[in-house]
Amino acid sequence: MWRQAFQQRAVWTRALKLGFTTGCVQAAVNQGDIWLHHAATAEVVGKTIASPLIGFTLVLVAAAETWVQKSSEQNENV
Repeated sequence: MWRQAFQQRAVWTRALKLGFTTGCVQAAVNQGDIWLHHAATAEVVGKTIASPLIGFTLVLVAAAETWVQKSSEQNENV
């Protein structure tokens, strides 16, 4: 069922809308002052890239889990 979950457009859309967006906001809050002062290092670039990816991944797994649970419940009720 997990494979099917990761094939659902709604799962990916939710991860993009919620996880990626939240990760971008988190990166802006955590590293924004460094970027504004033009003091970015390789470490800051890495953290700025990692934040949206982490948020996206967390929400992707959560959305897939929700899809799997709903599908399981629907199958049990049939």
